[in-house]
Amino acid sequence: QVHFVESGGGLVQPGGSLRLSCKVSENIFNFNAVGWYRQAPGERELVAEINVGGRTRFGDSVKDRFTISRDNAKNTVYLQMNSLKPEDTAVYYCRATILSRLYWGQGTQVTVSS
Repeated sequence: QVHFVESGGGLVQPGGSLRLSCKVSENIFNFNAVGWYRQAPGERELVAEINVGGRTRFGDSVKDRFTISRDNAKNTVYLQMNSLKPEDTAVYYCRATILSRLYWGQGTQVTVSS
């Protein structure tokens, strides 16, 4: 069973920044990819993901504002969110994939509001 420790969510004003952390319970290179998804009312959508080779991909609405990185020694993936907007408000979930298997964290709330 894969376990996640997600942290860094909270309340921030529009234009502000937050950094989310996702610590995975095993070697991060065991996974094809680790990333962040979010869910407001509606479907869960890709925010950002980094694969085992270091390639990244982003959701269209965040690609110019968010970055994703990892600390291999700490088995941790970071999501740096800048220029936050009210529409970024959602529960953010860490996800790790091994082939077709998906593992999800419990989520952390991000609220962007003045």
